[in-house]
Amino acid sequence: MTAAFDFAVSPFDCLSGEQQQLVLRHLSIDAVPAGRVLLSPGEEPGHLFVLVSGHVQQWDGDELLASYGPDDCFDGRALVAGRASHRFVAAEAVQAWRLDKAVVGELIAANATFGALLFADLSQKLNALAERHGRHELQSLTMARVDQATVRPAEVVDAATDIVSVVRLFTAQRITNVLVRDASVTPPRLGIFTTAGLQRAILQGTPLDRLAVGALASHPLVTVRPSDHLFDALAVMIRHRVQRVVVVDAPEASAPDAQPRVVGILEQLDLLSFLSNHSYLVIRQILEATDLDALAAAAERITRVIALMHRSGTKVSLIARLVQELNAKLFERAWHLLAPADLVANSCLFVMGSEGRGEQLLKTDQDNGLVLRDGYTPPADLAAICDRFSQALARFGYPPCPGRIMVSNPDWRHSAAEFGHQVRRWLLLPSPDSLMALAIFVDAHAVSGDAALLAQVRGEVFTLVTDNDALLARFAAAINAFDGVATGEGGSGWWLRLFSGGKAQEPQDFDLKKAGLFPLVHGVRALALAERLRCTGTAERIEALVAAQRLPAVLGSELVDSLHFFMRLRLDAGLAAIEAGRPGAGIVMERLSSLDRDLLKDTLAVVKRFKAQLRLRFHLEAV
Repeated sequence: MTAAFDFAVSPFDCLSGEQQQLVLRHLSIDAVPAGRVLLSPGEEPGHLFVLVSGHVQQWDGDELLASYGPDDCFDGRALVAGRASHRFVAAEAVQAWRLDKAVVGELIAANATFGALLFADLSQKLNALAERHGRHELQSLTMARVDQATVRPAEVVDAATDIVSVVRLFTAQRITNVLVRDASVTPPRLGIFTTAGLQRAILQGTPLDRLAVGALASHPLVTVRPSDHLFDALAVMIRHRVQRVVVVDAPEASAPDAQPRVVGILEQLDLLSFLSNHSYLVIRQILEATDLDALAAAAERITRVIALMHRSGTKVSLIARLVQELNAKLFERAWHLLAPADLVANSCLFVMGSEGRGEQLLKTDQDNGLVLRDGYTPPADLAAICDRFSQALARFGYPPCPGRIMVSNPDWRHSAAEFGHQVRRWLLLPSPDSLMALAIFVDAHAVSGDAALLAQVRGEVFTLVTDNDALLARFAAAINAFDGVATGEGGSGWWLRLFSGGKAQEPQDFDLKKAGLFPLVHGVRALALAERLRCTGTAERIEALVAAQRLPAVLGSELVDSLHFFMRLRLDAGLAAIEAGRPGAGIVMERLSSLDRDLLKDTLAVVKRFKAQLRLRFHLEAV
């Protein structure tokens, strides 16, 4: 029966053939009736459960935290912690594989990817729960530092200490390693001895109570600094093929010859348990990619990361922030693979739209451009390079922009001076096309090359927009475009082209972007332009407008909450559409919970009040 175990399911899909055979030798399967408790709080688990059929619910007292279905596994965190924190109950008749605890530990120690994938769902659920209780904010590995993870105190023994004494210390302190100080050399040096060295100690043949640990300690230490990123610490572990690193502080500036101070030990298991999502795996794949095929595989993972984080209850603002980082690294790496080094150094690749604002969740149309340094002569095949870049993004799942707002369009790649002239034309000769371009460009965000080039061009916008009330009014008037969208009435104007590229769209159940998200985002964008705010994120702009007393604090808070609610609803709908094989579907009102319907009514009312204020601010009745 064990031959039917599905190794195509994460996290088992990353195991080697030998590791798969290890799993098969230690599997058993159980049939569990509905209502049976599989794990109770405080219980020491002996197995990892992998569901074959049925559903299991995870409870914290009377609160339902999560539900697990076929191919899901639990509770890896309890295996490491030594006891379960929650109650796992069969919601219906269940079949589940059971994998021995010792085997799971062996797989985690031997396969870092397996460990990361195993912990991803679990740690996100726990981190999301911790966030609800205000203990700490979910963090991605791209931002986390070594000193934010669990760094265990280091036990130091003298090199002359015998192995039996060291083993007694292992047992008493419940540790698996000690640092070994050898004072017989100048300067004294530190090594490390772990439980893995016990086998070598036994094979030495010397009685263990007469064998000095210094003879078996490993040198030199593999170290990291407290301020290093966790990704870098993991990379060090992988490069040196070790399961732990020693965390050391730099010597004091007044004593540069002094030895670094040992802060503690960072274990690979602690690093993995800190992970809140798959993001580091994607980043690692991107950074190590040597061709577009490898980048395509990384791009495919991004949607899975988003779905995983969303299922775990992560705030959409944090998901969007992470997605912006992942996409930026993906685009940057693709550009570096396709463009010669001198082009990269003398240009700035930038993104716009929701990607530029840091509000993109699922993959949307490409919106990007290229600023070239004045006086730089680009390669003769610049057009071909840019075409290949746009084609690469399309391959990664980012469709071409219907309005061709991409680097493959020569209208969106210029020298800084030429781009500056273009911006001045948009501002001084406003037309449907120029207003659309301006709305897109003010959200521009650099992803590769010299960001100062983009800042130089964007500076033209804020210099020339001063006191141009007529332009600002025409720009802000787009908030009225879709007043009838909730009742099925259409809209018209230059702003429609932001959504359709000039083409008619298929009717949807409820277009949340037109009814709520666009008037909120564009209204804030218009206020930010009027105040010459350089930030691009909508929430960041709202915060700056409140600080400048251009928005009431209460309304600002309601707008941020509404923005994130709209983003969450669209993500719900987008993920459901992907699962159903019909991407692009709108919000189905009948599928919303009663709470979400009430919240939608309230947030649309906030947008309505905001639009009323904008009409007064920009005198839109006269536009």
